[in-house]
Amino acid sequence: MLISLWLGAISGNPPSYAVHNEMLTERVIGGQEARPNSWKWQVSLQLAYADAPEYFYHVCGGTLISATWVMTAAHLIYRVALGDHNLFDFDGTEYFIGVDGIFIHEGWDPSDIANGNDIALLRLSASAYDNGFVEIGLLPAAGDILPNNYPCYITGWGLTTSNIPATLQEVMLPVVDHAICSQSDWWGSAAKVTMVCAGGDGMKSGCSGDSGGPLQCHTEGRWKIHGIVSFGIVPYCNTYRKPTVFTRVSAYIDWIYDVSASQVTGLISSGV
Repeated sequence: MLISLWLGAISGNPPSYAVHNEMLTERVIGGQEARPNSWKWQVSLQLAYADAPEYFYHVCGGTLISATWVMTAAHLIYRVALGDHNLFDFDGTEYFIGVDGIFIHEGWDPSDIANGNDIALLRLSASAYDNGFVEIGLLPAAGDILPNNYPCYITGWGLTTSNIPATLQEVMLPVVDHAICSQSDWWGSAAKVTMVCAGGDGMKSGCSGDSGGPLQCHTEGRWKIHGIVSFGIVPYCNTYRKPTVFTRVSAYIDWIYDVSASQVTGLISSGV
């Protein structure tokens, strides 16, 4: 979720269709419903209602990167719902796992989201498993940077109008080169080299509820998780020249491996 203006062994086959936070909690604006269970590494991070702890509600997104680790944004932090498509119905494709450890990047400053390092790992209390609707998201190689206008997809259950959608949404957002995104009439100095911008056409974007979720890009014949939804403008998420800003995953590959090194459980990076 963004805070005010400055926030902000399972195998996988790519979906069959074409390749393509003010900083606050992000949502998918201008998108469409995703084909059910086509983004199998997407998870919903959920909290229990204080007055009814047996019931949970969606807070934000994340990415399954191993059988026991979920990657999300540091400004979030839950029960993990895997294999879900429709948040309001139990379809039989989903299952739920608790979290027994939260590891936030040591450089994260919640009072200054534009400082970057908006990344966290959640250690699951039990191992995720392949039920036909859950896969591990592949990570890019360390330092990998995509060119301007490279087509990527953001997915999430974030706001599309005034309500959270029942079903997972997707929208294609082209990458905006850092040299452009850091210009004064775009995001200026708020856009760091450890971030990746995508969108900015004034029509499509992430928004509230999408934070922590993946920016997935098809490279070398496989979908890889290149970004974590971090911040954008709220409430006008689809503001022209204010693209959705993501934590650039390739800038944190070493950190991800260092944190998870004590419990190697099939963490995958397709770049090594």
